[in-house]
Amino acid sequence: MSEARYFVGLISGTSVDGVDAVVVVLQGNQIDVLASHVEPYPEALRQSILSLSQPGINEIDRLGAVDRQIADIFAKAARTVIGHAGVGIDAIAAIGSHGQTVRHRPSGDLCFTLQIGDPNRIAELTGILTVADFRRRDMAAGGQGAPLAPAFHRAAFGICGNATAVVNIGGIANVTLFDHEGAVSGFDSGPGNTLMDAWARKHLGEPFDRDGLWARSGSIDEDLLQRLLDEPYFSAPAPKSTGPEYFNPHWLDVRLGTASEDVTPEHIQRTLLELTARTIAAALGFEPLAQLAVCGGGARNGLLMERLGELLQPAQVTTTEALGIDPDWVEAAAFAWLASRALDGLPGNEPSVTGADGYRVLGALFPS
Repeated sequence: MSEARYFVGLISGTSVDGVDAVVVVLQGNQIDVLASHVEPYPEALRQSILSLSQPGINEIDRLGAVDRQIADIFAKAARTVIGHAGVGIDAIAAIGSHGQTVRHRPSGDLCFTLQIGDPNRIAELTGILTVADFRRRDMAAGGQGAPLAPAFHRAAFGICGNATAVVNIGGIANVTLFDHEGAVSGFDSGPGNTLMDAWARKHLGEPFDRDGLWARSGSIDEDLLQRLLDEPYFSAPAPKSTGPEYFNPHWLDVRLGTASEDVTPEHIQRTLLELTARTIAAALGFEPLAQLAVCGGGARNGLLMERLGELLQPAQVTTTEALGIDPDWVEAAAFAWLASRALDGLPGNEPSVTGADGYRVLGALFPS
C-alpha cells in the first residue's frame, strides 16, 4: 500500500464569511478528512473584501492591503487545523490555498479571474510549501477556470454505474453530473445562498436564514419568480461559471423594482429559495437521476433540501455525508487534493466542465 500523505486545504467562498480549513489524508485512492476548522473573518476585513468585489476607487492599494490580511487569516487557519489534526508541521506535504475570489469574469476577449491571499506570505508564516492560483491556468487554456470541484468529486466519491449529481450550494451553486456511463459534466447553475444571505442580513440582521425557517413563513411570488428566472444566464449553454459580481443585491433590486407592495420580505426570501431550487433542478433535469448529493451551506437548509427532493423525484436527495465526506468540508478538501495533483505533476481540471482545450496541471508552487 502507498504511503499516507497529509495536505491542508483552505478556501473562502463567495459567502465571504471566513476560511474553511481541513487536513486531508491521501493514501492510494482513499481520501479522508482528518480535521477541520473555520476561521471567521473579522467584520472589517469582510467588508473590505465585499467592497473589492465590485469596481471602485483606489483599488490597487486596497487590494494590496487586503491580499496581505487574507493571507494572515489563511495562515492562522492552517496552523489551527494542523493542531487539531495532531500532526507536526513537517508531516504536511503542502497547503492547497484557493484564496478569496474578488473578481471572476469568465467571458469575453479579456476574461480573467482573481483570487487573493498572498501565498508567499502563507508559506512564510506556516513554514509549509503552498500551492495556490489554481484557476488561471485553466482559463489560459481557454476554460472558464470554474468549477474545479468536479475532478475531485470523481476521485473522492468513485461514482460509476448510475446517474449521480453532486451539487455544491455555497454563495453560488455548481453542479457535477455523472451519467450512467461515468462521463462527467458540470457548471455553475446560478445563485446558491448569496441572494438569500444578503436578504437575511438586510431584513433580519442575521448572516443567513437558519434552516430556511424565515423562508417557510413566506409564500412564492410567481410574478417575481418568473422575472428572476428570465435571467439569460440560466438558459445559456455550458461551459459557464458566475459569481457574486453578477448575482448580487443590485441584480435583485433591479428585478424587485416592479414588485407589488404585497410582496413582503419573507415572501421574497421564499421566492429566492425557490429560484435556487428550480435553477439547480433545471440544470439537472436533462438526465434522469438516481441520486443527488448536496454539499456546502445549502445542505443545512431544510426547506431547500425538501424542495430539491420534490423537484427531482424520484432521485434520492441526500448530502455528501452519504458518500463519505461531511458537506461542510468538501470544497476545502478539493483544494487539498488539487495541491497533491500539482505536486505530482498531474492534471486537476475537467475540460468537459470548464471548456479548457485539454487537461492541465493547476496551481503554482510557493516553497516554504
